[in-house]
Amino acid sequence: MSSLTSPFPGASRAARLQRARQHMPMGVAENYRYWGDDQTIFVKSMQGGSITDFDGNTWVDFRLGYGPIILGYRDPRVDAAVVACIQERGTICGFSSDVEVDVIETLKSMCPNIDTLRFANSGTEAVMGAVRVARGFTGREHIIQVEGGFHGLYDEMMWKSDLEGWDASAGGEPAVIPFGRGIPRASRSLSGFVPLNDTAALDAAFDALDGDVAAVVLEPIQGNAGSIASTDAYMAHLREACTARGALLIMDEVKTGFRVAKGGVQELYGVHADLTTYAKAMGNGYPVAAFGGRRDVMDVISPNGGVVHGGTYTANLIGLSAARATLEILATTDALATVNRVGEAIMGVLGGVFDRHGLAHQFAGPPSMFGVHLGETVPQNYRDWKATQSTLYEAFAKNLIRSGLMLEPDSREPWFLCEAHASLDLGWLEGIADRAMADALDDLPR
Repeated sequence: MSSLTSPFPGASRAARLQRARQHMPMGVAENYRYWGDDQTIFVKSMQGGSITDFDGNTWVDFRLGYGPIILGYRDPRVDAAVVACIQERGTICGFSSDVEVDVIETLKSMCPNIDTLRFANSGTEAVMGAVRVARGFTGREHIIQVEGGFHGLYDEMMWKSDLEGWDASAGGEPAVIPFGRGIPRASRSLSGFVPLNDTAALDAAFDALDGDVAAVVLEPIQGNAGSIASTDAYMAHLREACTARGALLIMDEVKTGFRVAKGGVQELYGVHADLTTYAKAMGNGYPVAAFGGRRDVMDVISPNGGVVHGGTYTANLIGLSAARATLEILATTDALATVNRVGEAIMGVLGGVFDRHGLAHQFAGPPSMFGVHLGETVPQNYRDWKATQSTLYEAFAKNLIRSGLMLEPDSREPWFLCEAHASLDLGWLEGIADRAMADALDDLPR
């Protein structure tokens, strides 16, 4: 499966990174692509469920660009639709097109939580739009965020609970810290933070903000916390609490939308948000995103003093043509059933490997983006993740990468599946996973 013979052969990678550093900070286009001076990967090609670097190393990829690829890299059905749109129409003109309505009609057929919708270019932009609409509709400023969620890289959302620096045994709450420098302290005052699945903490946060909560924002299945999932009871309480308090419920489905079910996470829970954000799987890797929900809420986007939303590249025909093709495939074929079937099979293989090595383990989330947690119980919130054997998982994951299977070494990142993974050799997976765990256990400090 891979020609990778040493942990991370660095000569070619280091040279490419050195060249890139002359032109970009860290030598990469965004921070999370930097894996170290001799480990940062430069991808030459992608196809189906695999990626290949410039040194000829090929990996079966379960990272999938952090989740956008739902059908497979370079899916010919989607790519053909994009090429045809470019050839027949162009890319962008600053006016409207019928493709926008085509996409929304298909999306609404899959997601009954959507009455009206606006487009964006990224998940970050979609969340920004949804939060602005919530404030415009309610006339309030504060939001409540659920710990462990990730809602994009803009100042207000770039705060997190410091689990790395938190001593759970000492009691008390983890500190809330910025992602890094450059985040205005004033932006912190606009958000309260609560643990997932803790109804008492949610109610207390509402009380503390004393009627000034515009919205609660959460990922019901946490795509940056090992797919830790909300309980049905929590989702029901959350929906009732938002309604009773006059706050809007914003579900961030940037990762779960069109991946965990045709109607996203709201289909699984049977609970509808007032506003929802989408991106990633919506276009099978093309840059397209959206936010929408209740008509009366979205109607605050209006001229003459209403909420302003826009962007030069919003609803560009490249992203929209990809979304139209992708959503049509997901709506009318068994692609997601295939993804779920393969995900179930992979969890079965991994579970067998962990059992053979005497390791307690739990899977969280749906088969299309499952999380692996080495421990006795399924984490119920981000703080519970702290108690899992994340160091062992990281060693296991790095050994898998050396053997030709690509994933994020951090156990807070799920395994993402796509339709093209249907061709995966499960016997090969079992063999490399068994060796990867054996080596990880051998390397543990005595």
